[in-house]
Amino acid sequence: MPLPPVLQDLPLPIVGAPLFIISNPGLVIEQCKAGVVGSMPALNARPASQLDAWLAEITETLAAWDRAHPERRAAPYAINQIVHRSNDRLEQDMAVCAKYRVPIVITSLGARSDVNDAVHAWGGVVLHDVIDDRFARKAVDKGADGLIAVAAGAGGHAGVKSPFALVAEIRAWFDGPLALSGAIATGGGVLAAQAMGADFAYIGSAFIATEEARASDAYKQCVVASTSDDIVYSSLFTGVHGNYLKPSIRAAGLDPDRLPEGDISTMQFGGAGAAKAWKDIWGCGQGIGAVHSVVPVAELVGRLEREYRAARARVLERSAGAR
Repeated sequence: MPLPPVLQDLPLPIVGAPLFIISNPGLVIEQCKAGVVGSMPALNARPASQLDAWLAEITETLAAWDRAHPERRAAPYAINQIVHRSNDRLEQDMAVCAKYRVPIVITSLGARSDVNDAVHAWGGVVLHDVIDDRFARKAVDKGADGLIAVAAGAGGHAGVKSPFALVAEIRAWFDGPLALSGAIATGGGVLAAQAMGADFAYIGSAFIATEEARASDAYKQCVVASTSDDIVYSSLFTGVHGNYLKPSIRAAGLDPDRLPEGDISTMQFGGAGAAKAWKDIWGCGQGIGAVHSVVPVAELVGRLEREYRAARARVLERSAGAR
């Protein structure tokens, strides 16, 4: 199945993952200008009325960029919608997305036909994130155009499946758009995702350590200083299992190696005691060993692009040598 037109001809096969609290119009705009799909959660706009202003800023700025740079047009942007029943803003935020005809909507924590139908009505594309094949089938049955396979090692809410297993199971029956998430922070990782069968790499944690990201300096420096050994997988903080930075958990007075289970029935973005998930307890994936400094988005994407091209060249060279 060919990719939808909005996802064709991207300068780089990368979708920037929506980062709760952290993503903002500045980050999205720079991602798109650099050639990767930029995204942010609708819930990052607070109050809710701010979403309208943010989408106006994104659409107007990217349109101006395209007029000035017809040779390298901006990649499309995406808005993430939490479709779980706990999101009492969904209807309002969807109406704003319809106003701006948001090109890509990323849905999370549940699949809903009515949401997919609404996006299709304005000509948008829906990508739904899933952690296993069962959820993938449900999402497609309910009208999702594409899938985001959230494999082991992904930042924030993540699954436990190996990317090799998860992509293979999905590709056995689904030939639509597929992005892979899970510890990808290098251009070689992007190429590996494609070699496994994905169309795109879905990258989030590496963008935390960028100048445009709305994360605290302490959070950014923690990403730079940490490796996969500093990530813990826990359901305590939201009721859904996710990956978090151990130093932030210790700073909240908790032992990251001895965390109790959370309560999925509450789906609260709270946490233990006064510690709040995402604000105090920092989500992050296992791929951050490749992140060595806080840089502008353009510099990060430039590195990914150079590594991606170099990885492709190495594969071609070795393939030619083997013949």
